[in-house]
Amino acid sequence: MFNRDRWKEILEVLTSNWFRTVLTAFGVFWGIFILILLLAAGKGLENGINQDFGDIATNTMFMWTRRTTKPYEGLPKDRRFEFKREDVQTIRDNVPNLRFISPRNQLGGFSSGGNNVVRGLNAGAYNVYGDYPEIINQDPMTITSGRFINYNDINEKRKIAIIGQGVRNDLYDKGEEVLGTYIKIQGVNFLVVGTYKKNSSDGGEEGQKEIFVPFTAFSQAFNRGEDVGWMAITAEDGHSISVLKEKIIEVMKKKHKVHPEDNRAIGYFDLYEQYNRVESLFAGMRWIAIIVGTFVLLSGIIGVSNIMLIVVKERTKEIGIRRALGEDPWSIKKQVLMESIFLTIISGMAGIIFGAVFIYGVNALLENVGPVDMFMNPSVSIQVVATALLVLVVSGFLAGFIPAQSAIRVKPIEALRNE
Repeated sequence: MFNRDRWKEILEVLTSNWFRTVLTAFGVFWGIFILILLLAAGKGLENGINQDFGDIATNTMFMWTRRTTKPYEGLPKDRRFEFKREDVQTIRDNVPNLRFISPRNQLGGFSSGGNNVVRGLNAGAYNVYGDYPEIINQDPMTITSGRFINYNDINEKRKIAIIGQGVRNDLYDKGEEVLGTYIKIQGVNFLVVGTYKKNSSDGGEEGQKEIFVPFTAFSQAFNRGEDVGWMAITAEDGHSISVLKEKIIEVMKKKHKVHPEDNRAIGYFDLYEQYNRVESLFAGMRWIAIIVGTFVLLSGIIGVSNIMLIVVKERTKEIGIRRALGEDPWSIKKQVLMESIFLTIISGMAGIIFGAVFIYGVNALLENVGPVDMFMNPSVSIQVVATALLVLVVSGFLAGFIPAQSAIRVKPIEALRNE
């Protein structure tokens, strides 16, 4: 099948009219090139969004209280209520398949309005969280020195603090020792035992300017008693927090005497639901890229088929002579199919190579200019390349099938009469 004479003939046919062959090949080249670029761009956006999520536990919801909107069991509407620390155990006892339940309290933030942390002559306004040790599994951070909160800190109400790199840069001189020093949070001294750095979606300037202290010490120092500002709740692997949240909210409504139909009394943010929406968006983008690239490629394949029909028409007399000399019809059909497949694969491979070079250039540019918001490391997997090669082979076969059928229908006598 792959003898020298056959390949020599294939090259002679395709090079007999260079201009026509190049124009034909360009359709396939452009289709594969566009498909590769669209898939790579989609992957780059997906990587950027996933980088924003970082290592945060996506199967998580955040829950807080608001005013009631319905009276219930003798209690008026527009009533304020607070979650309590005991609610954590209540949720755990009544809702299965939960991995982490972290009550949280907070000072500061965007609406703090003034400096709440002081060290010597330096001061700043920062988010200060009262937390349990589990929060580091839900909102991951890298401990760059020292340690994070542990349960001894919780049980003994230790006034210790873990500060972000932004806080360190603001309150300390460069190279100054941080561990073992004290900072004042709203006038209360806390011993710094650790520093952290975040890499997730809140890993920007605001994310690095946070301070974490034990929940119990926070409550004692700032007169919060057993109140809980909000909770971060993560489900076990294989169980969706989006399914469990209705039960969690139902349990809390019953515990705090909230009307079962009061849907505004407890606020929540379902991170898992949002993450799935983003994943669905990117799945849709991938299909759009595949459909658009396929249609562009299809136009190139139609061009190859048309050119092969012209080639067969031009070689009518040659085919007739070969048939008259006794050449098998399948041999002629195979010749046309091989020419079509060869032209399609060569042009398609050129599209893949140029696409890979273009993507490499974009990645090199991104490394030089720094990260771009919501876009990083555009790439195409080896599975996509392998699938593209398979598509090229099949497309080449289909492009040559009709011309090949036309070639073997040529009758020797009629072909010899053809001028």
